[in-house]
Formats: sequence, C-alpha cells, structure tokens
Amino acid sequence: MASIYVDEDVGRDDSTANGSESAPYKTLAHAFLQHAPTDGTQYLMRKSQTEPAGENVNPATKLEWKPAAKSAIKKATNLYEQRKKKAAKEQELAIREKEEADKRQQVLEEAKKVVIKEDTSLPKPTRIRLDVTDPEVVKLGSPESETPGTRVRVLGRVHRLRAQKGVIFLTLADGYGYLQCVLTGDLVKTYDAMTLTLETSMSIHGEMKAVPPKQHAPNNRELHADFFTVIGRAAGDKEAITTRVAPDADPQTLYDNRHLVLRGETSSAVMKVRGATLRAFRQAFEENRMLEVTPPAMVQTQVEGGSTLFKFDYYGENAYLTQSSQLYLETCLPSLGDVFCVCPSFRAEKSLTRRHLSEYTHLEAELDFITFNDLLEHLEEVMCRVIELTLAEPATAALINQLNPDFKPPSRPFRRMKYADAIEWLREHDIPNEEGKPHQFGDDIAEAAERKMTDIINTPIFLTHFPTEIKAFYMKRDPEDRRVTESVDVLMPGVGEIVGGSMRMDDWEELMTAYKREGMDPSPYYWYTDQRKYGTSPHGGYGLGLERFLAWLCARYTVRDCSLYPRFTGRCTP
Repeated sequence: MASIYVDEDVGRDDSTANGSESAPYKTLAHAFLQHAPTDGTQYLMRKSQTEPAGENVNPATKLEWKPAAKSAIKKATNLYEQRKKKAAKEQELAIREKEEADKRQQVLEEAKKVVIKEDTSLPKPTRIRLDVTDPEVVKLGSPESETPGTRVRVLGRVHRLRAQKGVIFLTLADGYGYLQCVLTGDLVKTYDAMTLTLETSMSIHGEMKAVPPKQHAPNNRELHADFFTVIGRAAGDKEAITTRVAPDADPQTLYDNRHLVLRGETSSAVMKVRGATLRAFRQAFEENRMLEVTPPAMVQTQVEGGSTLFKFDYYGENAYLTQSSQLYLETCLPSLGDVFCVCPSFRAEKSLTRRHLSEYTHLEAELDFITFNDLLEHLEEVMCRVIELTLAEPATAALINQLNPDFKPPSRPFRRMKYADAIEWLREHDIPNEEGKPHQFGDDIAEAAERKMTDIINTPIFLTHFPTEIKAFYMKRDPEDRRVTESVDVLMPGVGEIVGGSMRMDDWEELMTAYKREGMDPSPYYWYTDQRKYGTSPHGGYGLGLERFLAWLCARYTVRDCSLYPRFTGRCTP
C-alpha cells in the first residue's frame, strides 16, 4: 500500500516536498492534488512540533504517523473535487479558446488571399478633410443610391469601430472632423479589415451619401467605401489605446499618457476651443490697436515675489524664468503704444490646487495714458468681445456647447466690488479666513473663500482696491485712500481669479520708496525705473491666465485639462 505523509508543522506544499516521510506535505488537500485518492493509497498525518516531547528528543521522530481522520479526509475530498471541477472547466475553456483561435487563424489565413484593387472605371476621388461640408465640394448621394454622391478620398485614424455580419462601420478622425465610413462586400473579407484596431491610420475611397432616415452619423452623412488601404496599424489587445487610457484610469496614469488622452473627443475639443480663444484675443487686441510683442523668458528681476522664482545658472550669473512680462511691456509704451503679449510665465509655487500650474500661458497687456476706470472698461470690453468672437464661429460654438451646455455669455457691466466690501460680505456670510477666524481688513483672501464668494454671487466680479501690503510693489496707490491700490482681480464663477491688473506707479520717488519698503535692490531694475525719468505717464495693465479663462469657458474642473501638456508640482512628463 502506498503511503503519503502530511506533517502540518514542518511539511511543505511546494516543489521541495514529494509526500515521503522525509519530505512530507503540509496539508492533506495538497496531498490529494498531487496524489489522487485510490484504493491503494493511505494518508498518514502528524503535528510534529505541537505534541510534548522528552528532553533531547527530536519531535519529528518522537511522534508516530497516524491515518488521516475521516473529517479531514472528507474536507480534503471536497476541496479536491472542487479544484478538479475547476481544472476541468479551465481545460475545457482553454480547448474552446484554442479551437476558436485556430478557427480565426484559418479565417485570417484565407483573408490574406483576398486582394482588393481600386476600380479604375470610377471617377477619380476628390481629397477632402473630414470636416468639409460645402455642397459645391461634396454632393451627397441618396441612401438608396438613386442619386450619386461625390466620390472622395479621406485620410484619418479609426476613432470608433463596429463590426457586424457582412458590414463594418467605422468613424474616421483627422483632427478636423469625424466621418462615418461603411465597408461591405470584399472589403470586409480582407485581412486588414478583419484585424482593424482603434487609431489605425487609413486611406478610404468611396461615395459620399446622406445617412438613411432615423439613422445618425457626424454631419448626417457617411462614406460608402469602394477601396481602402491601411497606412499605419495601431496596437491592439493589451496595448490597445482603450487599455492604456481607460476612462476609469487614475489621474496620474492619464497625465503619463497625455499624448494619447489628447486623441479623445473631450481633450481635443478643449484644445480646439483654446486655439479659437487665442485667435479671438489677438483679434480683440488688434481691434483696440494694440501691438503684439515678445518679451524675454529669461530674466534677472522678479515681479510677483522671490519665493516663486525658478532660478538657473546663466553663464555664471543668477537668472530666472519669468513670472510675468509686465515690466518689459511697460517699456514698450513710449515707442509702440498699447501692447500685449501671449507668452509662458513660470511660478515655482508648490501648490496642487486645481487652478495652479507651474507653467501657464499668460496674456498680458499694458495701456498708456489711462485711468483706473479706463482699465476696467477695457477689460470688460476685451473679455466680452472674445466670447462674442468665439461663439460667432459655428464649429467653436458647437464645441463649447458640447463641453459646457449651460454656458451663457456674461452681461455688462460686470459687478464691481471693493476689497473692503468683500471682507464685509465674507463676514456676513460666515466664510472664515485660513485661520478659521472672521476676515479682517488686510487679510489676503484665500482661494477657497474667494471662489465660494464668487460661486454664490454667480456673476463675473471686478474685485478692486486691495491693500498695499498684500499687492505687488509696482501697483499705484488710490489717491483717495492711500491704504489701498488701484488694483483689480477679475473673478469668474467656478474658477475664481482669472485676471490680475492694476494701475502702475508712474512717479519716480514713489517707486523708489516701494523698492525700499519691499527690501529690494533697485539697481537691477534701472531700465524699469527709467520709464519714470523719461516722460512718465499714467498707465496700467493686467495679466490673464489662459488656462483659467478656458476652465471657466469650457467648465473644466482643473486648469490642467486646459493645457496641452500641464506642468505642475512634481509633473514635467511627458
């Protein structure tokens, strides 16, 4: 009779054990799996280290082996039967999968023999982008083929894919638009058609037709293909794009794969609105006779405080990435008139809030010979004009409606609220400061409190006249209240501050006093100070964060979604 040994204390359920007395198993269930129960097999068990043993006696040899108890046999038998059934199912599934794989491989091998050629008797196709809808360029045929449509050639990548018996529906994307394409006949029998994957790039020829009644497709049309070629095959299976950037993936995975996320409809829509918004800002500035200039990004002066400067070695000298181009824009006023720039700004601020970036696109402007009220009216005019221009483009308006269906253009005038009134409003509504205490005059209103106030009021706000102590050194004091500056933050619901601006100090002595107050050495700023020595003038300007503006316009939770490749604390990839 064959004996299998199980020692619950020193036995092993791995490859080092074989069920012998010198190499026993640890559990009876494992013994059953390795040596199936038969009439000629007995299972001997013991607990070698839990029974009392005499002094200097090896417990492994002291205790006797005993046949497994009936209850242990029953329990192990149940486990054995369960695992045997599971193994049988797995084997059956593996056999079925292999049969299906072999069958598919046979089908694919047959598909390789199917060769399609373009019918040279058909009209030469017209190359179009996928967003072209001009009837002069593309005439739609009837769904029943009674009226022929324009034969076209399109190029793009497979954005959606649905295969049915004898027909493949795919949506092609080219960065300009989307087009549903229909493959039938020998086209679906080819190897390329049977192995299509999302993001595969293709060239498709065919007749453009209106979609049948009660059916839907982008622009209510579809391409009935008569020929296609695969240009670049995209990875599938475990490397498929839907696996790399699954909708429920964690944010860091999505940021790591931002290059693939940008192919999605939402991210690409935001980027298209971003481009349209930049065009609109430039047009609005030009309508106001403002000249675009390009200030340097490498500087040796600060604008918004030294704690947020990115420092680097510049040929042995200390230099920084610019926090703002404002000081340089001011120097342009005497010779160029009102100016603006669209440049990156950098803030080494270790903040992970949803509205902070380490690098962002900064729209900045400086206006000469103005009053503070002129500055506010200009801001209102430019921002409303930008919204008007973006919504005037049908494609952009459709994207904004897709992203933010509830968006309504702000009405003028914007609400004006002085800082002192905001402090009272926050106190009345029991919104505390960062220390949990009621707000006091002089507090730097925290982001959370500011955003809560803006969301409750739910309208654009010009928050003005901040205390001198909490604003930048160059901001001009209000002549009627020297405690405060002629400054403004533009607050938008859902985002908070998107613009910061002010009148600039135009008096030489006042500016020198400001340098001293802030403990700043004025010598590196000689070129800025000179503007007050050579024909000074009342002037002011502002900086607008494009990503924050877009977060408001497109109803995005974070400004990171409004940047092509966001840079923030701990993120400089890809």
